[in-house]
Amino acid sequence: MILWPAVDILGGQAVRLQRGEFGTATVYDQDPLEAAARWLAEGARALHVVDLDGARTGNPANLEHVRRIRSATEVPLQVGGGLRSAGAIERAIDAGADRIVLGTSAYSDPALLDEALGKHGERVVVSLDTRRGRIAGGGWLEQTELDPEALARGLERRGLRHIIYSSIDRDGMLEGPDLEGIERIASSSPAALIYSGGIASSRDLEAVAGLPHANLRGVIVGKALYERRFTVAEGQEALDRCTTSE
Repeated sequence: MILWPAVDILGGQAVRLQRGEFGTATVYDQDPLEAAARWLAEGARALHVVDLDGARTGNPANLEHVRRIRSATEVPLQVGGGLRSAGAIERAIDAGADRIVLGTSAYSDPALLDEALGKHGERVVVSLDTRRGRIAGGGWLEQTELDPEALARGLERRGLRHIIYSSIDRDGMLEGPDLEGIERIASSSPAALIYSGGIASSRDLEAVAGLPHANLRGVIVGKALYERRFTVAEGQEALDRCTTSE
């Protein structure tokens, strides 16, 4: 199981939000490359990069930072935020994304998802961003009544092989993971699953890694790393320890 340190970019800076609310942004690094370099120095095996400006506006705005991060490392980069057109997807890949993360467009534009899956296959990831048990889109500004479990099943039938389950209610709150939600999504689809939201300690990582689902493959961590609750190496060790003991 892989720890994915997050680099969320807003206004050209590395920030963290609380519950997906843009007005709560805390700046941790003036330059996102500094955050990425720190996680890499601590042993990151992969990085999760989110263009928050892109997520809010619907069009990528920080791909130059993705290029800079790409030039600094060979670890896999998972990039999302505003990828709502074929052109935006191609620009993200050209900037260095190994995986592209779709959110709103995955359910609002089925033709785009099908095109992306047909062209990029395993490199396509869909993030199921949930608030109060339902999908939120448009940079988390739009609340829908879509059921994440039903959506996960439908996406898998269309050929999707990688899902992120993100609990917006817990994002940036350091209140622990949504274990019940992970259980439901992991049971809904055999797609490889990465979890995001609320991780505050190595014990939280152990709790996630201890869930009995072979398709649970990773955890995204942001604020806990920025707040130095644990290092990347310590977090990855916790995941490795639990995975090895199974």
